[in-house]
Amino acid sequence: MPQEPPRSPSHSDVDTPDPGEPSRKRVRWGSPGLVHDRDGGGEEDAGERNRVHKVGLPRRSARHLTPTPSLPSPAPRADLSGGHVLGVLTPCRVPNSGRIGGAYFDPASFRVCVLEDTQETAQLDVARTLMDQVAPDVFLVSSKADDRFIDLCSDAMDASGGFFQIRPQKDFRPDRARNSVLSLGLLADLPDEIDDALDADTLTEPRNAYEFMQRRRGGEGDPTVRRWNASVRLSNFASLDASPLSLGSIGALLDYLAREQALGDLEPEGVRGLDVRGIETLSLYGRVLPGSQALSLQVFENESHASIHSTKTKEGLSLFGTLDTTRTTLGRSLLRTWLLRPSLSLEVIGARHDAVACFTRPENLDCANVMHHQLKGIKNIPRVIAAMKAGKAGLADWQGLVKFTFHTAMLRDKLGELNVAGEVDIVKKLVAVLDIAAFREVGSVVNETIDWEESTINQRVCVRPHIDEELDNRKHIYNGIDAVLSRVAEGISSTVPPDYAASLNVVYFPQLGFLICVPMLEEWRSGDGIEVLEGWTFQWSDNSRVTLPPDLAGDLDKHLGDLYPSIVDRELEIVHALAEKVLPFVEGISETCDVCAELDCLLCFAEAASLYDYRRPRMSEENVISIKQGRHPLQEQTVDTFVPNDILIVGGAGIGSYPTVHDAEEDLLSEGGILGNSMVICTGANACGKSVYLKQTALIVLMAQSATLGIIDKIFTRVQTRESVSKVQSAFMIDLNQVSLALRNATARSLILLDEFGKGTTAAGSSIFLNCRDPTFDGAGLFTGVLKHLLARGAGCPKVIATTHFHEVFGAGMLEPQKLPITFIHMEIMFATGDGEIIDDASRGVTKGENITYLYRAVNGLSLESHAARCAELFGVPAHVVQRAQYVTELLSAHELPKLLDEAISEDEQRDMDLASAVCQRFLEWDLEAQESRLDEIRAGLAKVLGKGDWALDQNEDEE
Repeated sequence: MPQEPPRSPSHSDVDTPDPGEPSRKRVRWGSPGLVHDRDGGGEEDAGERNRVHKVGLPRRSARHLTPTPSLPSPAPRADLSGGHVLGVLTPCRVPNSGRIGGAYFDPASFRVCVLEDTQETAQLDVARTLMDQVAPDVFLVSSKADDRFIDLCSDAMDASGGFFQIRPQKDFRPDRARNSVLSLGLLADLPDEIDDALDADTLTEPRNAYEFMQRRRGGEGDPTVRRWNASVRLSNFASLDASPLSLGSIGALLDYLAREQALGDLEPEGVRGLDVRGIETLSLYGRVLPGSQALSLQVFENESHASIHSTKTKEGLSLFGTLDTTRTTLGRSLLRTWLLRPSLSLEVIGARHDAVACFTRPENLDCANVMHHQLKGIKNIPRVIAAMKAGKAGLADWQGLVKFTFHTAMLRDKLGELNVAGEVDIVKKLVAVLDIAAFREVGSVVNETIDWEESTINQRVCVRPHIDEELDNRKHIYNGIDAVLSRVAEGISSTVPPDYAASLNVVYFPQLGFLICVPMLEEWRSGDGIEVLEGWTFQWSDNSRVTLPPDLAGDLDKHLGDLYPSIVDRELEIVHALAEKVLPFVEGISETCDVCAELDCLLCFAEAASLYDYRRPRMSEENVISIKQGRHPLQEQTVDTFVPNDILIVGGAGIGSYPTVHDAEEDLLSEGGILGNSMVICTGANACGKSVYLKQTALIVLMAQSATLGIIDKIFTRVQTRESVSKVQSAFMIDLNQVSLALRNATARSLILLDEFGKGTTAAGSSIFLNCRDPTFDGAGLFTGVLKHLLARGAGCPKVIATTHFHEVFGAGMLEPQKLPITFIHMEIMFATGDGEIIDDASRGVTKGENITYLYRAVNGLSLESHAARCAELFGVPAHVVQRAQYVTELLSAHELPKLLDEAISEDEQRDMDLASAVCQRFLEWDLEAQESRLDEIRAGLAKVLGKGDWALDQNEDEE
């Protein structure tokens, strides 16, 4: 392909630097081309000067280009690879929201990676980690992002030699972005095999809504159908419903790629023409992003306000609510971040465990409680600092800053009272950042400048006396102005005729100056109006007063001035100068606030550990979860007695892979280890505790307590289905989306929970009742297929815990216990007679008069009985309904469905059925071929078949 000549930069694109001056950054707003010149000139070799990227991305200078082989052009789409591997990153951060989201296009794999909305730190740690991990070539940022974020991104791209561009905020709008995402062929176009399957039999009636929509397709596809397909499949790839920043970032990214691709296409197709082959969640190094999975595990639970007139919510029974005893705003935010993005660093986790162990020592409990109480006095200092920088700091902000200096000093004193705390990481951080001398200086200068009592009275920041001589003089005059006005009023009253005003007042308005008020006379209300004395000017009047400024009032304005505004202005100047003195200490104060927030969270953990008897786990590099006597942190708060359970599960132990792990401390000294499986299937009766068993495993992993744990990089759940009329998916589609997300993103170190996956389907078709073919079950087939697919990954098999009532899947050719590396367990139950005698045979069903007791204890082996009828009776379903259900179940098991049609028929219904049967029999016996064609004979034959004579006789008998 012939190469295009390079485009020379115009004067509108770049600025020409003066000779001898260093190169400067130049930013163009809203243009798709070069927006950030990094090189300040420089030589390029001839080959690179003639190279132009096909996607329209601007050229780099030679010293910033890395020679890489060209990627093949994916037909039939336009080539997004160009001559080099170019990554485009579009992070989005809303000012003062503390949250960040982003999207990244990797042209090597033609995938869009999404960073779901997550909490950002004051130091922009997430943004820094994101840029280090992705190392993009092109960086797009919203024009509404705050200056610190833009400067950070700009400096990072300046250092890496990439291109930086500021796009309008409208490009990041979530509603606009959703339309762009739903236009992608990856989501809107069904795979060919699905299309062929749906088109195989077009003569039959559509079997479901999906097939009905597919029948409407035209030549290139019905836009409605394409959008419906895309909306259904979007959640298969990433959870974007609760991530508006991430969704907006994807939209800006796709629009940018579409514009760049259009430069090389004669007939551009827009976003639809982009060759995007996948959308996946971007996990930052050292972080796990459960995202929407936290809702299923009840990590967070919002409850509506009791009043229907309030839109506020409160935290319900949740893991966050259990652990949240934070005293600071930053601490609460950081705790939420830790639960959403638990650390994957063994060093960080170990440091947190050391701190909790230190704070829970008996000799440190009182000191830890006092430290936690001191943190209550530390307000939201980052907001205070932002208000100071903007010149909007109020009285509460300055009070918060002074309290911060006091409580940090008290906190530093308490650190010295902790025992065995010298090697605790959080204590080292506090000692390093608590510059008590500097903080005391800040507190002193603020306290010596601001008059707290006067500020409270006036509802604004006021300055103490003896701070500024000019201000003191103005306040002295203003405070004595009542006496001045009295003397002026006496002087003016001597010059006013007695019949003009019986009394007068000299008043002072801060914005208007000095005025005279006289009573309104009756003759002024009508006639010629208000009479004004010579040298006076009418200002305004109401029903009882007339206000006039005389010449003397002008003299007062000239000599005394507008006192109150001048006092306020001078105090504002002094407070602004005070803020300038404080701002040099901002960096140290901010760093201290971050460390105090971390201390707040660790003290919460210590308090919860003492209150609920949580134990420190042994963290391991091995891919293992070994829990001894595990407890559900929420369930145990709602029951009188909670039964703990064990579990052992090893990652990477799929088909053909046999990893060994160490289950306890003593095993580390041995050469060998123990074998374990990557998959655990739990069966048992209804309401026996299977779901609690699944959830407690995930929560223990999330909390890192009471176990031997390896690092878990992601947690995926199919536990709870949250339906909404705003979604186009059915309940089963939502379940499939959750499982699809897990299959696409799970690794050997991931944990997947499947609670009765497939239960939303019934027997495939009505073939069970209409023919003798073996019944097939879609739900059981999907459940088996998912588990076998994961096992087939071998060493890449994630850790899976599943529950099911599909007992037929444990037969030959499916999930055979003897052939597959699966650990089978069940929740134990106990049977007893009506007299209280225990029955040993727990494998059979419950008969009449017997009782079932749930032991909530996980033991090895399968249980092939669900005892659903007995469970229904225990939870209030009427006994006759339960008995009927058991009877129908028995007939279904014995394939004796006709008995359901024969029962409970009345005598009249039975006689009508016999007569109808006789008519059918006579009709079948009628020899039509031997029948003559005479009309009367045919009528006689039909009358005989129908038995009209017999029926007439019966009717006569009924009448008699």
